[in-house]
Amino acid sequence: MKKLGLIAGSGQLPFSIAAEARAMGYRVIAIGLESITEPALASTVDEILWVNIGKLGVLIDTLKKTGITEAVFAGKVHKSVIYKGKVIPDMRLVRLLFGLKDRSDDSIMLGITAELEGEGIRLLNTTDFTTGLMAPEGVLTRKKPSEDNYRDIAFGWRIAKEMGRLDIGQTVVVKNQAVMAIEAIEGTDEAVKRGGSLAVEGAVVIKISKPQQDMRFDVPVVGTETLRSMAGVKAKVLAIEAEKSILLNRDAFIREADKHGIIVVGYREP
Repeated sequence: MKKLGLIAGSGQLPFSIAAEARAMGYRVIAIGLESITEPALASTVDEILWVNIGKLGVLIDTLKKTGITEAVFAGKVHKSVIYKGKVIPDMRLVRLLFGLKDRSDDSIMLGITAELEGEGIRLLNTTDFTTGLMAPEGVLTRKKPSEDNYRDIAFGWRIAKEMGRLDIGQTVVVKNQAVMAIEAIEGTDEAVKRGGSLAVEGAVVIKISKPQQDMRFDVPVVGTETLRSMAGVKAKVLAIEAEKSILLNRDAFIREADKHGIIVVGYREP
């Protein structure tokens, strides 16, 4: 049986990918990141091994000792943990970080990917294990966007794509064709709360893939938590990139959106 190393962050995506990979015939061995990965993941995988997030050398050694040659990243690991002093890096991670041209998400993840592949561990696309989870094109909810909403989406889309090109973030919050917030290190939900508060109500949230999106990591993901963040600030529209964004628990997600009167549209740039 083929083995798959699942390097798991927080959230529901590791659960979905584990289930899909096992259905595909993989024996799934999760690498849980201490204080980040949800312990309940143990019930969805064949085996789980725990590693401190700062110990890159231990993570690689653990994968090698279990005979894993293919791995996948899944779940959130907020870069803010580095700046909050919650990560004590080992020498391998220190050398990696000091060798990077900058500390952007892509630079860090490409550096880690190179370390893995240098040890014979090939990183697979996250989307190889998300059959049926990619957001479809079109309106997904009962309510539909107005012409003003579509103008805001088109306006915010250009801003978001440029942010993505610069590897700043994937989410922008707009209202009346003005930018309320852009996502930085805080993540999507906090950007939504900040931008939605400034908009007072009726904000439009756009989440995209980067123009140079590497499908091995940082693929945009939305779930019910994002909807709850939007509801808390009376944001009204969520536009996600069709076929390039992962939509978790679609039926529950759409029910939650309809419950709060939030419009969700899978958008493809004309």
